[in-house]
Amino acid sequence: MSTQAEILLGHDFAQPKLLAEALTHRSAVGQGGMGSNERLEFIGDRVLGLLVAEWLIERYPNEREGGLGPRLAQLVSRPTLAMIAEAIGLPDLLEVSPGESRRGVRNRSTVLADALEALIGALYADGGLEPARNFIRAAFAARIDAQDATPPKDPKTALQEFALARGPVLPLYTLIAQTGPSHAPRFRVQVSIGTTSAEGEAGTKREAEQIAAHTLLDRLTS
Repeated sequence: MSTQAEILLGHDFAQPKLLAEALTHRSAVGQGGMGSNERLEFIGDRVLGLLVAEWLIERYPNEREGGLGPRLAQLVSRPTLAMIAEAIGLPDLLEVSPGESRRGVRNRSTVLADALEALIGALYADGGLEPARNFIRAAFAARIDAQDATPPKDPKTALQEFALARGPVLPLYTLIAQTGPSHAPRFRVQVSIGTTSAEGEAGTKREAEQIAAHTLLDRLTS
C-alpha cells in the first residue's frame, strides 16, 4: 500500500510513518484521534494554499488580488479536493475502521478532501516544499487549466445567478444537522431550488453551504 501511495505521490518517503499517518482516518485509531491524519491535514491545508497561490501568481502575472482570490478559493475548495482525491484513487488507500468502511466513509467528500490535504502535509513534512509543489502541480493541472480568463464565482453566487436567470425562485438553504463537539462541529446543509436539492457537510455552516451549492449547480448543469 505504501509503495502504491509513493508512486501516486511521486516521492520516496524517508519517514514512511508520515505517509501511513496521512492515510489513516480517525476512526481507525480510536477515541482522541491521535495517530490519524488530522494533524497532517492541518498543515497540508496551509501548504496547499501557499503553493496554489504561488502558482496563480506565476500563471496570472497581471491579475489583481480581487481576481486571484476567487481562483484560489475554487482550487482549494472541498468539492475540488474531493474530486481530485477520487480521480487519483485515494479512497482505496485510506485506512478506516470496519464499521466506517461499511458506512462508505471512504467516499465522503469531506474525508477525501481532508486526506488529500494530509498527504500534502506529509510530503511537506518529509521533504519540504518541492515534493509538495510537484504533486500539486501534477494533480491540479486539469483544474487550473479549466479556469478561463475570467475569475470564477464562488458556488453560492454562481447558483444564485443560475436560478435568477431562469425564474424568481432563489436557492433555499436549510441546516439539516449539527453534530460533533463544540470545538469541532460538523454542519450538514441542504440547498434546494424548487424540487431539486443537494446537501453539503463541513466544519462550518458557510463551507457546508458552498459544498451544497457546488453539488446542486453541477446537478442542474450536467
